[in-house]
Amino acid sequence: MGGGERKAGPGAPPPLRPFGLVLHHDGRWSHEGAPLLNRKLRQLFDRSVRVAPEEGKFVVQVKHFRGQIEVEEAAFFVRDVDLELGQLRLSDGSVEVFDVASLVPSAFDRAWLCRVKRDLRPGGVLARFGHAAQAEVQAAVSIQGERIVLRVAGLDRALPAAVCD
Repeated sequence: MGGGERKAGPGAPPPLRPFGLVLHHDGRWSHEGAPLLNRKLRQLFDRSVRVAPEEGKFVVQVKHFRGQIEVEEAAFFVRDVDLELGQLRLSDGSVEVFDVASLVPSAFDRAWLCRVKRDLRPGGVLARFGHAAQAEVQAAVSIQGERIVLRVAGLDRALPAAVCD
């Protein structure tokens, strides 16, 4: 078996294969090239994205169904920011620590991305800031001498140069 596929044993899920579902850089979903227009279905998929660390792939998992998805840029989206606690609420409903040092701009449109879910994959995976979450973070940025900083969980953290350009 090539490509890192596992043989399905009793009770094991079948090997992952793509089934035409794409999560685009801006949070849109499409299936076999057609946009998914149903809001409730899109929200269900947003909440159902998972990392399959054994296979090194992203999936949507709805009840017993598990299918591999293509992720254009980020598998998760930052929906809300709590700067006092230093936490991010993601599109799957999870809460993650905000690692300011991991901020990078998107190659698509310079929206901010950061690393999350480091316990599931070395280096973590990308999460893209939604417009409101990014605006909230940008409003809290200040200049202290030569540094551009963000106060998170009571500490001033320098923003990476890449997001300040």
